[in-house]
Amino acid sequence: MEKIKIVVTLMALTVLYGCATGSAIVTGTTRPAIISSEVRIYLDPPSQYETIGIVEASSDVELSSQAAQDRTINELKAQAAKLGANGVILLQSGEKSSGMVGFFSGGVFYAGAEETKTARGKAIYVPKE
Repeated sequence: MEKIKIVVTLMALTVLYGCATGSAIVTGTTRPAIISSEVRIYLDPPSQYETIGIVEASSDVELSSQAAQDRTINELKAQAAKLGANGVILLQSGEKSSGMVGFFSGGVFYAGAEETKTARGKAIYVPKE
């Protein structure tokens, strides 16, 4: 019975922390929203582009650091797509630690470090060639 409580608690924590959040600051002219899968990530700026804004995203790490990073990049693309940007120049990607998270079960305290993957980019529109 005790193991079931632990499994249920861990599953609940995974659901709670399995989300990504993001925001956008408009600095240029927005365009009609597009599908986020059409947004391309750039490490180096393309030869021609128009800046639309700055986008940021974050996702808590629960079971996999890579899964959290993937959610963060997908959220970055979603924020850019809302502005009508078809590209994001990745300006910053990293992680931050915001303390400890834990719970009591059967008189034992289970704890771990709470980490968050973060990303920041410039939402851009790249004309079709």
